[in-house]
Amino acid sequence: MKGRIAEVFDSIQGEGLYLGEKQIFVRFYGCNLECRYCDTKLSSFMEYEPEELFNELKLYRDKYHSVSFTGGEPLLQKDFLREILKLTGKGNFKNYLETNGTLHKELKEVIDYIDIVAMDLKLPSSTGLSDMWEEHRLFLEIASQREVFVKTVICTYTKEEDFIRGLRLIREAAQEAILILQLNSNEDRAYLHDKLETFKDLCRRERVTCCAVEQIHKVIGVK
Repeated sequence: MKGRIAEVFDSIQGEGLYLGEKQIFVRFYGCNLECRYCDTKLSSFMEYEPEELFNELKLYRDKYHSVSFTGGEPLLQKDFLREILKLTGKGNFKNYLETNGTLHKELKEVIDYIDIVAMDLKLPSSTGLSDMWEEHRLFLEIASQREVFVKTVICTYTKEEDFIRGLRLIREAAQEAILILQLNSNEDRAYLHDKLETFKDLCRRERVTCCAVEQIHKVIGVK
């Protein structure tokens, strides 16, 4: 069994609840979505067997919060992902999954080996894609077996009705999950900050805990 991995590196986590934590990143090649705001364009990969990848991870000698399995979309390679998660778990690494939150059947097969799930909420007016409400609902119900938080990208074209529906989905499927509001870094910041305040008010109204977090790795210029 071999996995397609675009890169392995260490850095700080630039998004979400664990902003600033040192992690080893394993970036999986390939994604099942094409969001219009995507900032991760992958053009090449290397093939690893699970043991090969695990041995490479063991070369990192510093103290790390966790291993971030990111992408692309790691769950597209669920069988390989499951095997490396088993190895890292036994090796006393904490397993942190970054995912677009759409592949619930695949998540079910690996959830026992994951410690933290960082799940995207793909609002259709933000992504330019069709809605994924049911996929997200099923995914979040499974992810809530572990520590989970939700991230969503706020764009100039994000519609309030989409955002409200997303809030209600979170409240119903995983009431304790915190929502991270992330501004699209490629758009007008002043306008987006005004919009962000409106969306924070909506979170308070719908009783969903939220916080706004910049992509700090881009601000300070690290990978």
